[in-house]
Amino acid sequence: MDKKILEDYIDACELIKETEKDIQRLRKKRETIIQTNVAGSNPEFPYNQQHFKIQGTVFTYREDTQLRMEEQLLEKRKQDCEAVKLEVEAWLNTIPKRMQRIIRYKIFSGLSWEEVAVRMGRKCTAGSVKMEFQRFMKES
Repeated sequence: MDKKILEDYIDACELIKETEKDIQRLRKKRETIIQTNVAGSNPEFPYNQQHFKIQGTVFTYREDTQLRMEEQLLEKRKQDCEAVKLEVEAWLNTIPKRMQRIIRYKIFSGLSWEEVAVRMGRKCTAGSVKMEFQRFMKES
C-alpha cells in the first residue's frame, strides 16, 4: 500500500458523497409528475359533465431511458469508490495502532505535521512523527 492509494481514499470518500447527491437529483427528476384536471361531457345522452385527473412526466421515454442509464453509471462509480474505501480501511486495520492514528490525522484529516504531533501527545515533535511516517511508508 502506498501513499497514492491513501490519497485515492480521500477522493473516493468525497466522490461517494457527490455521486449520492447526483443520484438523488436524477431520481427526483424522474419522479417529477405534472398533473391537471380537465372537464368534459359524455358524448352520448345524458350529457353529464365528467372530471378527469391527468398526470404524467415532462420527458419522453427516450429521456427516461437516458436518465436510467445515467443513474446506473453513477451507481457503478459509487460502488468502485466504496471498493477503494473498503480496501484502504481493511489495510488500515492491519497496521500498528499508532500508525493508524498518524495516517488518519495527516492523510485523512489533512492536518499539518505540527498538529499531528500535538494530537499524538507524549512529547512528539513534528519532525519525529514525520520521520516515523516516512519510515513506515518506505517499509510498506
